[in-house]
Amino acid sequence: MLGNWLAQIGAVTLMNLRNVPQRLGATIVALVGVAGVVTVVVGVLSIGEGFRAVLDEAGSEDVAIVLRGGSTDEMTSGFSQTETRLIADSPQIARGGIGAVASSELYVITEVPLRAAGTPTNVPLRGVTGEAAELRQGFRITDGRMFTPGTFEIIVGRGAFLEFAGLEVGKTLSSGTTQWKVVGHFQDRGSVAESEIWTDATVLQGAYNRGTSFQSVRARLTSPLALQAFKDGLTAVPRLNVRVFTERQYYEEQSRSLVLLVSSVGLVIAVLMGLGAVFAALNTMYSAVATRTREIATLRALGFGSAPVVVSVLVEATLLGLVGGVIGMAIAYLAFNGLRASTMNFSSFSQITFAFTVTPALLVQGLVYALALGLLGGLLPSLRAARLPVIIGLREL
Repeated sequence: MLGNWLAQIGAVTLMNLRNVPQRLGATIVALVGVAGVVTVVVGVLSIGEGFRAVLDEAGSEDVAIVLRGGSTDEMTSGFSQTETRLIADSPQIARGGIGAVASSELYVITEVPLRAAGTPTNVPLRGVTGEAAELRQGFRITDGRMFTPGTFEIIVGRGAFLEFAGLEVGKTLSSGTTQWKVVGHFQDRGSVAESEIWTDATVLQGAYNRGTSFQSVRARLTSPLALQAFKDGLTAVPRLNVRVFTERQYYEEQSRSLVLLVSSVGLVIAVLMGLGAVFAALNTMYSAVATRTREIATLRALGFGSAPVVVSVLVEATLLGLVGGVIGMAIAYLAFNGLRASTMNFSSFSQITFAFTVTPALLVQGLVYALALGLLGGLLPSLRAARLPVIIGLREL
């Protein structure tokens, strides 16, 4: 019984596929619709994945970031020089050749024009101390040299150099009344640090009239397990009011709002474009059923059941979705993966550079969505074909 049923499905499905050239135009429209939806949805969601990847690369479990209590980011935080020294004295911080592996840092915003549009946009300008490079595990100078402490020299992250104009080695960046000389470019595994410009923290304090204040302390712990003791030790100091994160925790919190926004936009686009693709698939499959009315009725008269007819139409629609999905996946990967862009980091109100990241999970998600669109597009036409009275079908011209 099962073998006969499967044989009927196979026979009807083969007949359907052989007739595809007769309705090539409608089939191409449906394929383009599904492929377009998959391309756009995967492309939009790859923005969130790229942004998440940039922040994940900066995250480490054995590096802690200390902010003032009640602060959610560096822009709203602040410490005096005395407080940063108290933090650096913590026994849970690793020691190097010149003392604690910790960097007291200042974070300000400067305006730099975009390469593409020429319009000024906010770019992070970070003042760091001597241990900053050691705290970023993938840090390396790729062009030029490190800035000289005590001078108006800056180094520029790779992402910032690619997205913003006037940051070539040897150029000068004007910020307020200060002229900063670009002396080097650096990389850090594609992390968020590559969106920044670095200089000496003491020089930046003077240029921005910040006295001896800092906004955060970044420190390497003796081990990831030392985090709780580090927190407890700092909160026990009456003069300190702090929040302590691992780098990974901090950047996960920073990325949450943008990733949620991109995912929500992607969902809306997927629904709206998906409706159009479903209508295209419906039109194609209704056309397929209409052109084969007599054939389907003849098969029914010869003893073929209604279930094989339903399944055969659904199989054809699913194959339509599969082919369209594969085309869309290929286009999305070739067009978007690795494409560099910048967007606003709403936590710091500055630009962050990133690369669109088309992950295998996104491609699978796009393919599943394409198959769902094909099934939805074939459902109603398949039911119509199965319910068509044999007598009426045989009378069709």
